[in-house]
Amino acid sequence: MDYVLQKYCPRIDFDSYEDFFENFAIDVPEDFNFAYDVVDEWAAVEPEKRALVWCNDAGEERVFSFADISRLSNQAANAFVELGIGKGDVVMCILRRRWEYWVVATALCKIGATIIPATLQLTTHDIVYRANTANVKMLVCVDDDYVAGQVEAALPEAPSIVNKVLVAGQREGWLSFDALLEAAPETWERPTGSAATTSKDTMLIYFTSGTTGNPKAVMHNFAHPLGHIITAKYWQQVQENKLHMSVTDSGWAKFGWGKIYGQWICGATIFCYDMDKFVPAQLLQKMQDYKLTTFCAPPTMYRFMLQEDVGSFDLSSIENFATAGEPLNAEVTIQWEQFTGKIIREGFGQTEGPVLLATFPWIEPKPGSMGKPSPLLNIKLLDEDGYEVHDGDEGAICVTGLREAYPPGLFVGYFNNPEKTEEAVGGDYYNLHDMAWRDSHGYVSFVGRNDDVIKCSGYRIGPFEVESALVKHPAVVECAVTGAPDPVRGLVVKATVVLAKGFEASEELTKELQAFVKKETAPYKYPRIVEYVDELPKTVGGKIKRKLIRSLDGVVEDETKIHSPAGDHHNPDDAY
Repeated sequence: MDYVLQKYCPRIDFDSYEDFFENFAIDVPEDFNFAYDVVDEWAAVEPEKRALVWCNDAGEERVFSFADISRLSNQAANAFVELGIGKGDVVMCILRRRWEYWVVATALCKIGATIIPATLQLTTHDIVYRANTANVKMLVCVDDDYVAGQVEAALPEAPSIVNKVLVAGQREGWLSFDALLEAAPETWERPTGSAATTSKDTMLIYFTSGTTGNPKAVMHNFAHPLGHIITAKYWQQVQENKLHMSVTDSGWAKFGWGKIYGQWICGATIFCYDMDKFVPAQLLQKMQDYKLTTFCAPPTMYRFMLQEDVGSFDLSSIENFATAGEPLNAEVTIQWEQFTGKIIREGFGQTEGPVLLATFPWIEPKPGSMGKPSPLLNIKLLDEDGYEVHDGDEGAICVTGLREAYPPGLFVGYFNNPEKTEEAVGGDYYNLHDMAWRDSHGYVSFVGRNDDVIKCSGYRIGPFEVESALVKHPAVVECAVTGAPDPVRGLVVKATVVLAKGFEASEELTKELQAFVKKETAPYKYPRIVEYVDELPKTVGGKIKRKLIRSLDGVVEDETKIHSPAGDHHNPDDAY
């Protein structure tokens, strides 16, 4: 048991959070390569060990052992090399939740190429920008009319792209992935010498989905998967040979968090439901039918599942529920526990790293808190001058001690952008620009992005606290709290609300929600403006576009300040 995991962690069992925090360690070999040292290693020692269980809405199901993934990735690696892909070349993959993603990602690791995971929602402009920024040499895409159309329109402006490969279909002008596999040998030798990879080579590039400006190309090296041991083993609590599900598609960093790296290192079986669209009842049915052991999804999905009859589904096989991607409102945790008997364990992090704070196994979950810091990352809450704040005071979440020991899993910079890289990780700490506070027991609670905090009549109001109050009301499924211009106060609190089934917008409901918030939190925090919408504006990564809401309301933002027409301002966030 834990055969692969124990190769990289001198110790895997701990008596307490304090023991875990002080004594957990990861050994990073200089030549670590996830494809060889995890996938092929499992295939060698336990060839029939299940790696992936995949299904979709069309009724298809595929089960893959580690031996299957090893063999198929060998074939894919041989095919890609024949197409001219070598060590250091960049390949962009738009594959949704197709099972082929695991094969392609493993094959590119074997070659030493760099993968860019990308979402189906990219436009022609997005593809051109990514291709030219990272000198993309090949695209591997799922057979989708929209995706293929955007790619084909991008090609004249993206001269670095030499080949385009189509998965699960055929299209004129595209190479067939199935045909490439069929023609390729099943054996592959690990490269040596200059063709071999080191743990410091670039394995992965994520393009962050900001609300303003062009996305930044976040670079991770080949040591990155080892950082997700913390994510999988100690937050999601995956178990060897048991099914784990994280709800995300392959275009997002959450896929790396929950559907490949740490999970396979731990020997867990990944369950993937390739859903055409999110239908809460259908997801709950899959969770029941496949008898999952661990499960992770964004808070929004839990909120929408709670609109269904959760109690009618048998989720008793699931031993641990987890969530990340946005703050989790305490009311969602409370309701979920009422239906399932288990609390949701929150985790926090970014595209730039593994889980940074979480409710680990030895920690009693505290609704509304993200938990406590992960080991190895030296998380501290710092003020504007770089000093650690006192308990109860707000500070920016920072990964510190970078000069002493650079933690595995943390990004190593921005591709082809040395100035931004130096600014972000060239000093002693990396500032996430997320504000939080710590209580006297060490629990850390999210406040908001630097530029999301609202200054109103001399008060500082964190949007998350108001949002948490609002979602306790049965009429509210989700909401976004922002500052809106006011000629007297500078900014006032505004709530943009998505209503639950059976509720309709009205002046009476607005007054009811305002009164409700006054009872749930300090009265001065109540939303003076309530706007009802069918859905909240979100980035392609699923984050609420609070900046867009503020902009539509006339709040002016630039690189040095954020202010209403009356002149109120505070520090910006340049990465949200």
